[in-house]
Amino acid sequence: MSRTVPEAQHFSHSPGLPSSASSSEEREESSALFSGKSPEFWLIRASIVVAATAVCYKLVPFGLRGIAAAGVGFFLALAVLLAELRLREVAIGGLLGGALGIAWGLFSALIVTLIISHSSQSDPTKSFLEYAALCAFAYLGLALGSQKGGTLNSAYLPRSLSGESATPESIKLLDTSVLIDGRIADVCEAHFLDGVLAVPQFVLHELQLVADSSDALKRQRGRRGLEVLQRMQKMPQVDVRVLNRDLPSSGEVDHKLIELAHQLGAKIITNDFNLNKVATVQGLSVLNVNQLANALKPVVLPGEPMRVLILREGKEPTQGVAYLDDGTMVVVDGARRFINKSVDILVTSVHQTTAGKMIFGRLDERSDQPASVSRQAAAG
Repeated sequence: MSRTVPEAQHFSHSPGLPSSASSSEEREESSALFSGKSPEFWLIRASIVVAATAVCYKLVPFGLRGIAAAGVGFFLALAVLLAELRLREVAIGGLLGGALGIAWGLFSALIVTLIISHSSQSDPTKSFLEYAALCAFAYLGLALGSQKGGTLNSAYLPRSLSGESATPESIKLLDTSVLIDGRIADVCEAHFLDGVLAVPQFVLHELQLVADSSDALKRQRGRRGLEVLQRMQKMPQVDVRVLNRDLPSSGEVDHKLIELAHQLGAKIITNDFNLNKVATVQGLSVLNVNQLANALKPVVLPGEPMRVLILREGKEPTQGVAYLDDGTMVVVDGARRFINKSVDILVTSVHQTTAGKMIFGRLDERSDQPASVSRQAAAG
């Protein structure tokens, strides 16, 4: 995987989908060929029956000729195909156990026939006992081996033999806003994300347009997004890919992102409120960085004391507004006259909004406020 990505450079593992997607399509086509879901299934089996019938008609087995010989070939092919249908339902452990059981049965039958051949019985009796031992031990080996083999724990078998499909890659599509925000890199660095982090080509193109904007603020935000992407690509624990998936050129980036997520069965990582709502309504899984940040904010309980710096006026005549280090808004009753002053408050309630948590409090009368604040309050 390439790790060198200048501002406009990207890398990709495949021209369209990840390699796992193409391999899964090949497996589906292969399974359809042997599961009766395609015309080739019936064509192959009809060819087997015709070929077996023709070969027996030509080779005249058991001295049979004509229709009788062809009938032997037809029923032989039919028996093989019926055995295939029956064995298809058997687990891989049962097949391995049955094969080992038959091998054990044949070896046991060989030992018994050696003993019988040195006995004083007549030849017809010896032949009967030898054939009976061969059939009996082969059947016992097959039956016992299949039964015991079916109880094999798949943990002792390679995943390719155990019949369990490999765990599909967990693909997460990155939005433009989450790259510009930059906190996603810190989340990845803390090993809270796994799987494949995919950046669609149209998202990268939008990021480049923002980086090339004539507006200085937009240009700075776009370059920050490219720097964040480059930083994530250098993390060894993160698999970052750029998907060159062909999508209709018309439509907004958010619509393309939702359509691509539907096609790949992927999750979307964003901090865009509207994209989050639309994708959730359409049944997609969304990882919102803002929601993660809100969930990680310290829990504040009513009655808990705090010391905050009042920065501005509130909506109500007597309210003052402060902010915690994580950006949480604190609305304090009676603190409007204490702007640019640090005061002690008591938390009265905590409200969860779509934008995050809001803390409401009142001045702590038990605490001695600074003398300047007291004089200002008395003058007011």
